[in-house]
Amino acid sequence: MTAGRARKFVILGVAALAIAGCDEFRSKGTAPGGGSLEGYTAQQIFERGEYEIEKKDNEEAAMFFSEVERLYPYSEWAKRALIMQAYAFHQDKDYENSRAAAQRFIDFYPADDDAAYAQYLLALSYYDQIEEVGRDQGLTFQALQSLRTVIERYPDSEYARSAILKFDLAFDHLAGKEMEIGRYYLKRDHFGAAINRFRVVVEDFQTTTHTPEALHRLVESYLSLGLTEEAQTAGAILGYNFQSTDWYEDSYELLRGQGLEMKVFGNNWLSKVYRQMIKGQWL
Repeated sequence: MTAGRARKFVILGVAALAIAGCDEFRSKGTAPGGGSLEGYTAQQIFERGEYEIEKKDNEEAAMFFSEVERLYPYSEWAKRALIMQAYAFHQDKDYENSRAAAQRFIDFYPADDDAAYAQYLLALSYYDQIEEVGRDQGLTFQALQSLRTVIERYPDSEYARSAILKFDLAFDHLAGKEMEIGRYYLKRDHFGAAINRFRVVVEDFQTTTHTPEALHRLVESYLSLGLTEEAQTAGAILGYNFQSTDWYEDSYELLRGQGLEMKVFGNNWLSKVYRQMIKGQWL
C-alpha cells in the first residue's frame, strides 16, 4: 500500500483493513495498556492504527502510528505512519500534535508526494480553530499564511483548490471581526474608533462580502460627525460598486434625508479608494 493510497483510505473509508492482524494484537494482550509492541512488524502496527481510525478511536490510532515511527524510524512504514499520525491527531482535535507531526513530515520528506497533504493538514490545524477564538486573530493569520503556502508551493495538487476556498473564507472572517468591533464602537457613539475599523475593511479587505456594509457604516459615522464630504464619497463608492445591495439603498436614503447626494469630494482617503476601485488609478 502506498502512502497516497493509505491516506485515501482514511479520508474515503474505502480500503480494506487487516482485521486478522488486529485479532492477533488482541489475542496476545498488546492492545493499549497491554504488553510491548516490539514483537510486531511495522506493517502490523501500522494496520492496527488503521483499525483504530476505522473505530474512530483517533487517540489510540495516533499512538500506534507513533510507535511505528519510534520502533522502525528509518523504514518506509515510518514515513507512512508519520502522515497518518498527523491525520489521526487532527481528527482527535489535537491540533498542536497534528501540526508537529505534519511539520516533521515536511522537514524529513519535502519532495514526497504526500508533502502537499502534510502542508494542508498543517494549515487545517490553524483553520479549524478560527471559530474558537474570540477577538484574537493570530490563528487566522497563521491559517492564511499556511494556506498560501499550499497554494503557492503545490498549485497542481488536489489540495490547492480547497486551500483557495478556505483562504477566502479566512480572509472574510478577518474582515468580519473588524466589522464586529466597528459596530461595537458605532453603537456607543465612538465614531472615530468605528471609522478606523471600517476603513481597514474598505482598504485591506475590498474583495470580501463585508465591504458594502463597511461603506454604509462609514456614511453613518461621518454624517454623525458632520463630515458630509467623506460621507458622500463613501456613498459614491457604494453607488458605483454595490448599487444592487440594501446597504446602497440605506445610504442613499440617509444622504437624501439630509439633502446630500452621492458624490466624490476632495482628496481624502476615500477619494483615493474611489480612484483605485472605480478608475483604476493607483498613484
